[in-house]
Amino acid sequence: MHLATVAHAAGTSAAVRDGETWRALPATDLSALLATGAPAAGHVAGEVLDGAVPVLPLPAPRKVVCCGLNYADHIRETGRDLPAHPTLFTKYADTLTGPAADLVLPKGLDVDWEAELAVVVGATLRRADRRTALAGIAGYTVANDVSVRDWQYRTLQWYQGKAWDASTPVGPVLVTPDELDPAAGVDVICRVNGEQVQRGNTRTLVFDPADLLAYISTFTVLRPGDLVLTGTPGGIGAAQQPPRFLADGDVLETEIPGIGTLRNTVRFTG
Repeated sequence: MHLATVAHAAGTSAAVRDGETWRALPATDLSALLATGAPAAGHVAGEVLDGAVPVLPLPAPRKVVCCGLNYADHIRETGRDLPAHPTLFTKYADTLTGPAADLVLPKGLDVDWEAELAVVVGATLRRADRRTALAGIAGYTVANDVSVRDWQYRTLQWYQGKAWDASTPVGPVLVTPDELDPAAGVDVICRVNGEQVQRGNTRTLVFDPADLLAYISTFTVLRPGDLVLTGTPGGIGAAQQPPRFLADGDVLETEIPGIGTLRNTVRFTG
């Protein structure tokens, strides 16, 4: 099942794909739909939404938790050892933006790419074991943890380089677990102006989605509609020699086959 928040002539709606069309679900967006606690499959699809275009699928998560250093190749390119525990940081809902939105940032920053699989929580999880965490996944989507490296590296804490407003594109759809299995392996791809700069596979994750949800829920409750980014594979710009960063007008594409592609243009202002 492919779900989305779509924009159409009358506003926005949660929606389910029906062939080449989108049909309305009873909420203004997927955040509101998941907050009801009922699985999306339990809702009856309504009218066809003419001209519907997917936008940011989850505009109001209570929590956005991210895992760094979770692919073996990316860990090696940073010169670190494989971790015993997940390296976590957080974002806000304000950090998120849509699958086709421009990424507007002040000029003069060192802006880098990080293609990621994102997990959407579908049940309240508190101190969940792995089996419960796996059952509590509503689905998967695509994200790019666009990072402002010069701010990230100001201190040992990454937060200030990771939480710039409207800098993390997400979407275009949420794919339910019956149609996508990260354990079986899905590719995570990033391109800049058509050039492939990252390609990894979720089979090589150190901590898989169930591991991450179980670990995080040990110390903070996860609720339906929360978002967990699972980390990026090797190929970030900061690790290149010399380092490479995004320029004004660059087109950043983030793709996971079976889910879709984000296409975002970088715009520097000021």
